Amino acid sequence: MSETFILIPGRTSKQGSGISEGKFTEGYLAETTTLQVCPQDMQRLGLADGDRVRLASETGAVEVAVTAAKGDELPPGLLFIAYGDLSSRLMGCDTHGTGMPTSKGLDVTLEKIA
Repeated sequence: MSETFILIPGRTSKQGSGISEGKFTEGYLAETTTLQVCPQDMQRLGLADGDRVRLASETGAVEVAVTAAKGDELPPGLLFIAYGDLSSRLMGCDTHGTGMPTSKGLDVTLEKIA
């Protein structure tokens, strides 16, 4: 069973400091391949840190590990992932004349991988 969420990709401080070490280091890859989920949504969906889910948008799909967002950083219904290869696969290529694809507020479905 899948549910619809809004995905907000962005940069993280860990990602920013880790880039000087390289985008293929374990820390950088972990940061860009982990989906942050509101603790209430985690509980409601029966997810635990490290579980894997499939995220799909109208332009692509990826599989990622999940972790609970800290405190009240994310309200229910919103998801966060650091910019990177996986988040780019969920963005469309239309730039609406700006040169940058839409990267915020992406409609996605989330499905737990058994």
